[in-house]
Amino acid sequence: MKNTFKITYLIIFFLVGTLQVNAAEKIDLLKTDWTFKGLFGKFDRGSLQRGYQVYTEVCASCHSMKYVSYRNLFEPGGPEFTEDQVKAIAAGFEVTDGPNSDGEMFVRPAKLSDKFVKPFANVKAAQAANGGAYPPDMSVLAKARTGGVDYIYSVLLGYEDPPSGVILDDGVYYNKYMYGNKIKMSEPLSDGLVEYSDGTITSKEQMAKDVTTFLMWTAEPHLEARHKMGFKAILYLIILTILVYFSMKKIWSRIESEV
Repeated sequence: MKNTFKITYLIIFFLVGTLQVNAAEKIDLLKTDWTFKGLFGKFDRGSLQRGYQVYTEVCASCHSMKYVSYRNLFEPGGPEFTEDQVKAIAAGFEVTDGPNSDGEMFVRPAKLSDKFVKPFANVKAAQAANGGAYPPDMSVLAKARTGGVDYIYSVLLGYEDPPSGVILDDGVYYNKYMYGNKIKMSEPLSDGLVEYSDGTITSKEQMAKDVTTFLMWTAEPHLEARHKMGFKAILYLIILTILVYFSMKKIWSRIESEV
């Protein structure tokens, strides 16, 4: 009996301690207006196109998108570039293909059906180029991280000098919103880093919002279709409820009159 009491006490002590640590580490993420949130949410096409530019010019040198094809860039519900624009984008990348009739591999320009070209040949090559860290694939990153888009947006803007007493190893940076506050990726964004063709000011906040919007689309490309289907389903249920209500009312009125 005494041993059972001790074990129960230890379990409670451990759980309380864990809750206290989690509460101490919890920090509110940065918020911004996401056009795709809510029942009627839609992606901002301009933001998606700018986000693709940020991904290409800033993120793609380290992070892959192995589940996204070039043709997705002009399909409905996405950035909706023109087909000619996407063909030009794809042609700017090289893909190893084959074997040909001679049994040899060859290099060709990417086609619409190809997946986004990876920055590294394999995981080991990626780790060797990044000090042992493996840059995660970004295809579904917005759905894979707790906090979703708010977390990604916050991490992109969360770099700051470490607090007093916190010592970082070489190649490690302090990030207010990163799990554990330590990250091996140097700050990727700075004001004016890219130049938007539509004239939008390229502040860190704007670039972080645009690339995060793009990452939300790659993680959930059918979001708008799902929202439309959800709205139709709700409308159908409302109409069905009204019909059932009046039908029941009519039936009960007959029963009451007979009684």
